[in-house]
Amino acid sequence: MILATSLNYTYPVGIRPALRDITLSIHSGELVLVTGPTAAGKTTLCYALSGILQHEFGGNVTGYLALKGKPVTEYTGVGELNRYISMVFDDADSQLIFTSVEEELASGLETRIDSKTEIEERVRKVMDLCGISHLRERPPYALSGGQKQRVAIAAALAMDTEVIILDEPTSELDVDATTRIIEILKGLKELGKTIIIVDHSLEGYRNVADRVIVMEEGHISREGTFDEIYPEQQGSMKALYTDSDLVPYTPADRPVIVKIDTLRKRYGEIEALSGVSVTLYEGEFIAILGENGSGKTTLVKHLNGLLRPDGGTIFVRSHNAVTAPVIELVKEAGLVFQNPDTMLFADSVKDEIMFGLENIGSANPDQVISDVLNMVGLSGSESTYPRHLSRGERQRLAVACILAMKPGIIILDEPTTGLDEIESDRMMDLMLTLQKRGHTIIMVTHNMRIAEEYASRIIAMESGHIIGDYHNLKGRAA
Repeated sequence: MILATSLNYTYPVGIRPALRDITLSIHSGELVLVTGPTAAGKTTLCYALSGILQHEFGGNVTGYLALKGKPVTEYTGVGELNRYISMVFDDADSQLIFTSVEEELASGLETRIDSKTEIEERVRKVMDLCGISHLRERPPYALSGGQKQRVAIAAALAMDTEVIILDEPTSELDVDATTRIIEILKGLKELGKTIIIVDHSLEGYRNVADRVIVMEEGHISREGTFDEIYPEQQGSMKALYTDSDLVPYTPADRPVIVKIDTLRKRYGEIEALSGVSVTLYEGEFIAILGENGSGKTTLVKHLNGLLRPDGGTIFVRSHNAVTAPVIELVKEAGLVFQNPDTMLFADSVKDEIMFGLENIGSANPDQVISDVLNMVGLSGSESTYPRHLSRGERQRLAVACILAMKPGIIILDEPTTGLDEIESDRMMDLMLTLQKRGHTIIMVTHNMRIAEEYASRIIAMESGHIIGDYHNLKGRAA
C-alpha cells in the first residue's frame, strides 16, 4: 500500500533534516503504531505519507515514496490523495471549520456522494460509532478539547478511505473515550483498512497493532511487533479517583488565592458549570481531573477573565474576576492553553516571548527570554519559526511565554499533550520547582500518572460539578 525508500526531508527553513533515510513498507490492512520521543519526526512522517509535504509544504525532499504503486509526486495534489488517505492532525482545531458537528462530518462527503440521504445515513452511523451523536448540533469551537478530537476522528472515518493516518488521536481523551477509539480502530482494521497511528500512549494498542515503528532524531531506530519492542508490562489504563493514597481534602493553613462560590456557566442550552464552589490556597499544586466535557477548562478560564460567569462569584486574590479587567487578572493568573497553537503567532521564538514582556515593560527582556528558554529546554531556538517546532516543543514554548510574565498562579490545560514520558516529567519537575518557589500550580490533565506523582491536591469534576476533592498523599508537591 505504502512504500518509502531512502526518504529524506528538510523543512523550508530547517537547519537539519526532519526525516533521515526512511525506508519502510506498510501493507494493506496493517495497523502500524509509530512512537518515539518528542521531536523525533513522527508528525513529519505522517505529513510525508499523506502527501502533504510533497504537495503543500515545500522544502527539500529526496528519496522515493509511493502510494498504491504510484509515486506520491505523480498525484495531482492533496485533493486526489484524499480519495485514498484521511489524516487526523494532532491539532483538532486546525481541521474543524464549520458551524456544527453534523456539518463538519457531512462537508467532505458532499463532493463524493450525490445522495443526500446516503450522506445523512453515513454521518449518523459515524457519530454513533464515535459516541458524539449528542453533539450533532453543537458548534465545534464550543466543544472541549477531547470532544473536538473525537469529532476530527469521526470526520476522517466518514470519508471511508483505504488509509487512515492519526497523529496523537488519544492525547486529549479520557480513559473511556480512549478505549472506545482503540476499539473502533480495531474494527476498521478487521474491515481491511490500513491504519497508521502516532501515539505516546502505548498500552492500549498491545493487542491491536501489527507492528511498532520507533523513531529517533528523524530516522527509524527500531521496528517489530509490540511484544518485541515493549516486552515488559506497561500497566493498564486505570480508572479515575480510585487510588488509596487519595484522602478527603482539608483546608490548608495558607492564604486563600482563589475563592469560587456557586459558579455557573452556560453555552447556549448546555450548562458547563453547575454551581461550582471551591477554595484554592497559595502555593498548592492542584490537578483537576474529569472526563471530556466535564467543565475543567471552562472552570480555569474564569480565573483570568477569558470567560465570565452567568452566576456566582469568583475572586482571584483581591480581584473580583466577574468584573475585573482582563489585564489585571492575567497579571495574577497565566494560562497555558490546551492547544499551544492558539497562543503562538510571531515569526520567531524570541518574538513570541517578547510580546508579553513588552506589554508589562520588562527591564531586561533578553535575559528573561534566555532564562525561560533554558528552563523549558529550548535554549538556542530563539530565531526558530514557532510553527516549525514539534507539538511538544510548541507546548514548552507556550509555557515559556507564561513563565516570562511571572504570574503568581500558573494554569496549565493538558500540559503533557504531545510530550513523551521523559519530556512530561521534565515539564512537571519545572512546575514542581516553581511551586516550591511560591507559585500556585493548577493543572487540567487526563494523565493520572502525572497527577498522582506530582500534585498535592486532586479535584475531580463530572458534568459541570466537583464530585471529589482529595489530598494526594504520595504527590511530590504534598
